[in-house]
Amino acid sequence: MNIPQGYKHTEFGLIPSDWVLCAFKDVLTTFSSGATPYRGIPEYYIGSIRWISSGELNFNVIYDTLEHISAIAVRNTNLHIHNPGTFLMAITGLEAEGTRGKCAIVGASATTNQSCLAINGSDRMCVEYLFWFYRMWGNYLAFKYCQGTKQQSYTAEIVRRLPIYCPATIEEQNKIAEALSDVDALIAALNKKIAKKRLIKQGAMQQLLTGKKRLYGFSDEWTIKKLGGLAKMNSGGTPDSSNSEYYGGDIPFLSISDITSTNKYISRTEKTITEKGLRYSSARIFPIKTIMYAMYASLGKCGIADISLSCSQAILGITPSKNVNTEYLYYILSYIEETVKEFGQTGTQTNLSKQLVQDLELYLPTDYKEQQTIATILSDIDKEIADLEARRDKYKLIKSGMMHKLLTGQIRLK
Repeated sequence: MNIPQGYKHTEFGLIPSDWVLCAFKDVLTTFSSGATPYRGIPEYYIGSIRWISSGELNFNVIYDTLEHISAIAVRNTNLHIHNPGTFLMAITGLEAEGTRGKCAIVGASATTNQSCLAINGSDRMCVEYLFWFYRMWGNYLAFKYCQGTKQQSYTAEIVRRLPIYCPATIEEQNKIAEALSDVDALIAALNKKIAKKRLIKQGAMQQLLTGKKRLYGFSDEWTIKKLGGLAKMNSGGTPDSSNSEYYGGDIPFLSISDITSTNKYISRTEKTITEKGLRYSSARIFPIKTIMYAMYASLGKCGIADISLSCSQAILGITPSKNVNTEYLYYILSYIEETVKEFGQTGTQTNLSKQLVQDLELYLPTDYKEQQTIATILSDIDKEIADLEARRDKYKLIKSGMMHKLLTGQIRLK
């Protein structure tokens, strides 16, 4: 291959020629795993000493832990208390526990179990750079270098021999880590705002959809009615999956997974069917603004169709009457989702029926304008959440690009 001037080729690809390619052991220290105190002694788990398991490693800084242990547990188990700034990587149970390639930094002094390997920096590499390097290359390293037949795992010795590259100076390593940490902090701040907005929305739903708080200018009574008396509803149907002529056409075909992956409006589907598939099955077309309601698997999940679509028999298309605001009905169905799950019929899987959904009793304003006003308030909150999520997702893309360019030396920081 043609190697540009100023670069050298490695198993990770091209890196600047003045960067160092070596093994973990050449630039890092410690490499110690922890242990699990004997669970048969309850006193071991009554204490204030933080104890980290590999499941808590999620590219994060760990300030507190799910479990805490006592000083006697630390002493009798020969555990080491790691200082803040220690790097942790998951070394065992990687696939089974979903921790393959995961890492973290100790934020407050803690011990670990045997599935975590603690590593410290040196005068040749800072932990902050190691953290970002491993976030980028952890999956690759685990896939290539883990060993074992039943369960792919690391040992301390394997980790010591893992390849790593870095700028020759701690100063440049720190600059890279600092730049990436800044954008990570921005994403974390947006996540906090999103979580706060969701709590505000939940509170607004509890107040507005139950009539506990009435909006100014509205005084008409609320009423309890069955959903079947407020809307028309029909389930879909699935064309024969063995007939290739029925699939891959221009008609969107909604599945449960499409509903669970959307926030409110359904504008696309993973699958499509053909006119022939529609004609020779019980599938039907549901128009825009139909509320699509999950009866199987994700019980009670719903969304509003933003496109004309068809769906499987696991989904109910609900068309509100002229006296019921579509968005209001969507919000009240979303609000009672957890309650609806208790109504599921148990067969091969828990599910709802059309009759059960029709019999749902809803409490709502008789005044259409009050329904509309409540729905508008909740929609505005949803829009604010969507805008924040869009900003966060934009910064995630920026971070991904920054990681690639900064951690391969395509962009050098002064």
